[in-house]
Amino acid sequence: MKAINKHTGKTVPLDRVNIDTDQIIPKQFLKRIERTGFGQFLFYDWRFNQDGSLNKEFILNENKYKNASVLLTGENFGTGSSREHAPWALNDYGFQIIIAPSFADIFYNNCFQNGILPIKLSKEKVKNLISKSEKNNDFILNIDLESQRIWDTEEEISEYFEIEKFRKHCLQNGLDDIGLTLEKEKEIKIFESNRSNIGGIIKNN
Repeated sequence: MKAINKHTGKTVPLDRVNIDTDQIIPKQFLKRIERTGFGQFLFYDWRFNQDGSLNKEFILNENKYKNASVLLTGENFGTGSSREHAPWALNDYGFQIIIAPSFADIFYNNCFQNGILPIKLSKEKVKNLISKSEKNNDFILNIDLESQRIWDTEEEISEYFEIEKFRKHCLQNGLDDIGLTLEKEKEIKIFESNRSNIGGIIKNN
């Protein structure tokens, strides 16, 4: 998993509330088992018309938001089923930061397992960011995980965000559950060896 320490990226405002995981990645695209390749299906029913053509009215299809990596959105983002494909799709599309007033709990946890930093700010602060992004075709935000701070290019905006110390450590070091286990590989081997020596497991020679 790619580590996150500092990020500077273009924002895209998706001013909707209660966006669920089926809207993020529709169920017909869940058959793949790889984590990659889901970006093409992100918000599929919104990005494309029924005939498969681009929906030019959907914000992600506007040229001015091309290559955006910071998603600004409404409260309760990621509600619905617990599918891990949702953060896979967002990450594969290019989003590394999601800023919203609130997130569904399971989706929020899944973000940290997949190299996405979900940031909670008040409704008023998120609305302000969305408004600036809508008015400015190239609204850039800087995010520094170490100082837990967000600011814009002109530094008209400067916000502090909360994050649990353990989650912060994992993101800064690119650690998911597997990575955390591998960090303790030496200790695990010592434990298994000691358990074998006291009769917990018969050790094969």
